[in-house]
Amino acid sequence: MPNRLSVITTRTGDDGSTSLGDGTRVRKDALRVHALGSVDELNCHLGVLRVEAIAEPAADDLARIQNDLFDLGGELSIPGHTLLAEARVAWLDERLAHYNGQLAPLAEFILPGGTRAAALCHVARAVARRAERDVVAVAAEEPVGDAVRLYLNRLSDLLFVLARWLNREAGAGDVLWRR
Repeated sequence: MPNRLSVITTRTGDDGSTSLGDGTRVRKDALRVHALGSVDELNCHLGVLRVEAIAEPAADDLARIQNDLFDLGGELSIPGHTLLAEARVAWLDERLAHYNGQLAPLAEFILPGGTRAAALCHVARAVARRAERDVVAVAAEEPVGDAVRLYLNRLSDLLFVLARWLNREAGAGDVLWRR
């Protein structure tokens, strides 16, 4: 693989601007840059989660999701470009059904917690929801592929279910909300 970044410190952002993937310069507080930052933060949280001892197939699924998020960020960084296929949203739906099918129905709201891995999964879920809100804000101003928004929506659902699954796998129950 050729070197993609030979110089990390360019100083071109010192003026408060950054470059999108197509070379366009935008302000660092632009909606698209906020969305990119949220997706990057989500990917970082998933990287931390993957350091935990996580049973298969969840560990492999999280690795695939991290790669998808990299593609999703690439799509956001190049307006009008498509990198994330709709098939990846369908894959999330399938994984969601897989994990949810192994869990007891919810009778009460749950709180983030239980095991460390589940708690980290809940943090990632919350960041996924923020990333989705950021993408919706971008899409109100300029075109964004539907798969990007749908993927983040399904991913937040999957991370909620996966947190429950991780607790179950570790022998811990859901942390129930008490009135």
